[in-house]
Amino acid sequence: MWADTLLALERGHLLRLALWGGGSVLAGSALLAWLALAHRVAPLLRHFAIQCAAWGLVDLAIVAWAWRGLALRDFAGAQGLVSFLWFNVGLDAGYVAVGATLALTAWRWGPRPGAVGAGAGVIVQGLALALLDLRLVALIGPVR
Repeated sequence: MWADTLLALERGHLLRLALWGGGSVLAGSALLAWLALAHRVAPLLRHFAIQCAAWGLVDLAIVAWAWRGLALRDFAGAQGLVSFLWFNVGLDAGYVAVGATLALTAWRWGPRPGAVGAGAGVIVQGLALALLDLRLVALIGPVR
């Protein structure tokens, strides 16, 4: 793979991550605003929305930081990127597991709707990040 092709794939990945992050912030904030304006008490939705907005902000910060470091990569840089992506996929799977543990534990020994909502929010974010990272890994293919 050519360095300029890899750079274009990285840019596309960061743009998709920015769209996901921005959409998460927008959706989470809109849901929180709706709950506040409607004077609704819905801990599950509130904590889900908080997770969406918070993770979206973190995603946007990561994009801003990573965008500054975009550059053409040599073979070692490409290998490092793929290794980093697989590490992130592992973290993403961990997020899903933690979210599921939180939601199931809160449901079973609660019920604590706020914790269930937070767990569901973490699961959604972890799955989305894993899909984004795996998409880039698949586009890059094996580094030889």
